[in-house]
Amino acid sequence: MFRLIVRHAPLMEPTVPARMPEKMSRDRAELDALLASTVLAHVALVDDDGAPVVIPTAAVAWGDRLLVHGSTGSRWMRRVAQGAPVAVSVAAIDGVVVARSAFESSLVYRSAVLRGRFTRLQGEDKESALDAVTERLLPGRTQEVRRSTRRELAATMLLAMPIESWTLRVSEGWPDDPDDDVAGPAWAGVVRLGTPPTSVHAAPDLRDDIGVPPSVGRITGVR
Repeated sequence: MFRLIVRHAPLMEPTVPARMPEKMSRDRAELDALLASTVLAHVALVDDDGAPVVIPTAAVAWGDRLLVHGSTGSRWMRRVAQGAPVAVSVAAIDGVVVARSAFESSLVYRSAVLRGRFTRLQGEDKESALDAVTERLLPGRTQEVRRSTRRELAATMLLAMPIESWTLRVSEGWPDDPDDDVAGPAWAGVVRLGTPPTSVHAAPDLRDDIGVPPSVGRITGVR
């Protein structure tokens, strides 16, 4: 079963689904849920020399904007900060649809492509956005560490893109096997993928009197 969720803004050419248009929706909540479930994104752009480039990076939703950050020395970030149009891909694999044949088997997934242009954040907006990125990666961490120095802030670039033009595809449901396969002996169903076990390993140079902080304990179960 597939559902294609689409929203468009005037900035980009409309994306018309070629398959199953009756499954289209404009539910922004499903996009927000995807962005809340993963931070891995791939930013696609055309580099200065005209070559296509895809960069894996962390992306964090911040209200109605998408944040990416990195070094001010990053070539691709400088290109994007100058207004180069981008496409940002975000995806989550939630399981495997195990059909009675390899041909009908598929993945349970959610994938989105967001299009637009990033702008560079400065001043208080930059510091607030950096806090948002840190808290998204490890909630509570900003209260456990010192503030960034001026030198560190100067070396860090924060970029924000409005979440306006996007497409979202959601694949879920049971195997859609033909009658002949249903009558056969092969097993069919759905395998849901969960979070793998998490372990904590202290840095070799960590002092013995420093325990696991609450921000780490919350995601690992370590107290």
